[in-house]
Formats: sequence, structure tokens, C-alpha cells
Amino acid sequence: MSAQRNAAGTEFGSGHRLTKFERLRIASDIIAQEASALSKLSKRIPDDFCDAVDLISSCGGVVIVTGVGKAGWIGQKVSASLASTGTRSHFMHPAEAIHGDLGRIGPDDMVLVFSNSGETNEIVTLLPTFSKFKTPIVAVTATLQSTLASYSTAVLDYGKSPEACHLGLAPTTSTALMLALGDALAISVSRVKQFQPNDFAKFHPGGSLGKQLSIVDEVMRPIDRCRVANEKETVREVYIRHSGKDRRAGVVLIVCGESSLNGTATGILTGIFTDSDLARLLERQQDELFDQPIGSVMTKSPITISSGSKTMLAIETLACRNLSELPVVNRRGIAIGLVDITDVVNVTP
Repeated sequence: MSAQRNAAGTEFGSGHRLTKFERLRIASDIIAQEASALSKLSKRIPDDFCDAVDLISSCGGVVIVTGVGKAGWIGQKVSASLASTGTRSHFMHPAEAIHGDLGRIGPDDMVLVFSNSGETNEIVTLLPTFSKFKTPIVAVTATLQSTLASYSTAVLDYGKSPEACHLGLAPTTSTALMLALGDALAISVSRVKQFQPNDFAKFHPGGSLGKQLSIVDEVMRPIDRCRVANEKETVREVYIRHSGKDRRAGVVLIVCGESSLNGTATGILTGIFTDSDLARLLERQQDELFDQPIGSVMTKSPITISSGSKTMLAIETLACRNLSELPVVNRRGIAIGLVDITDVVNVTP
């Protein structure tokens, strides 16, 4: 049987097993081939790129994204990127479109189409309808000489490049170029719209990303879940009163207000007393201090963070100061909660 060669020039046919070195070389060559195509594209941005950005940023409705096969998957990703950066967008599958989903397109919407050849049957079938609706089309395709390009208001042609697949068939380089142009579109539009971190946080409330962009008030343990005492209570009284609390933090917030029976208090934060401080008293056998006011053994003027501060600032403060807990105070210095390191340990980027 005649041997075939892949993009890296490595032969493989019946009975030939690629060595580890050969596999790594193939991977390296494929990535290098795609990177080379992307580098060329970065130096030759399509002429209609600015027009496409203007069309999307001024769209009064929804950006409908469509595509078939691998191009469709790229379209779904770009649609998600648009939606998360301030531009309303939905993906519409061409096959579903001709069976009723065309009803999703409104008078103020536009269409972003991904198709390497620009001649995909499912896409070409839709073009007369888009034209009838007077829906603007932005095409991301390999060539200006296609049916899709002829119907489009703006064409982002990335040029024909050989696929990195050893057969030259599977979409690889072409989809990498599509994705790069799609990302460039989405981020350029977000810049034109002056999309800010606070806007980004609004669309990303979940997971570590959402917490990075949140404020401390949203991630802190509220005051009613913290151990709080006033300065006059003894150490013994404080720990007896707080025994058995669920998932308690390793710190007592000391305030100059009156503590209630359920362990909460209101007042200006004057100090903290940690479990490490308690352990130190035990190690030094200073039992007599257990019956002294906790204010006499507390850490005065502790490091705090203000209400409304970014969670990332709290994380940086915990890390740089080697702290486990960070009290949250309002503008008057009143303790309103606590950021515990165990609550944000998975938030760092």
C-alpha cells in the first residue's frame, strides 16, 4: 500500500505507527501553519471590516448569526461573545431557519453569516429571503467571488488558505481565520460601544469570573453570619456565646456597640480577635486573660476593606498581607460583613 504524507511530511500507512516525536512534530506544524495564516490576516484586514463594525454597533435589534457545520460552531461562539460584550445576538441554524425560524428576524435585526466557500446550499437558500426582508448581511468568507458575497452589505474575506488537515479537507485553518475575525468584530464593537468592566460583570454573575468582577458586598459573609462582640465582653463570654455556630470564621469582629443575644452587633469596628490569638493565649498559659475584656487583647485598628470595593481588591489584600479574613466596613466604619479567604480561594484568575 502506498504511504500518505501529512502536513508535516510524515509518512503513515498500514503498519506504520507514529512515534511520540513524530506526533509532536505534526502538532507543532499544524499550529505553525494556522499561526502563519493568522499572521498574514493580521497584516491584511478585510476592506469592509470597519463597515461591518459600524453595522453591528449601530444595529437597533439583534445580530442573528448563522452558519453550517464547523462554520456554524464558530458562529455560535462568536454569537456568544457578542452577547457577553454588550451586543444582543442569537444563533440561528440554516436548516431550522427554512422551517420557521426565519420568523425570529425582526425589522431592526441584521445577519452575520459564516461560510468558507460562500456557496453552501443551506446558506444560499436563505439569501433571497434576507434580501426580501431588507436585512443587512455581514459575511465572513474566504472569497469575494461567491453568491454569499454578492448578497452581503459587508464582506470580510480572509482569503483562501490550505487546510492544516493532512488530507487538506477538514476545516482547520479556515475556521481559525473565521474565529479570529469573529473575535476581532465582537471586541471592536464592544470598544466602540465603550463596554466597561461593570457592564461585563452584569452578564457574568456566575463562577470565578463573576466574582472577580463583583463587589465585596456580594461575596462577603453578612454581619449576621459573623462572630461579633463588644469590647467589654470577656474572651470566655465571647467564645461560649458563639460555640456551635455553623461554619464560623476564624475571627471575632470587635465593635464599640452592643451585641445582641444571637451574636450580632452594630457599631464601629475597633479590632479583631482571631483563633490564632486564642491559641497563643493557651500556648502561653495566660488563662487569666480569658476573663479579661476582649478589647484588652484584641488587634486594634485592623486592616479592612470598604463596602463597594471590588472583590479582586479584597483578594489582593488578603494575599499581599497574608491574611485569612478581611472585615468589611461602611463609610462610617461600621462593620457590615467579612470576606473569608475560603470563600474566594477559587476566584483568582
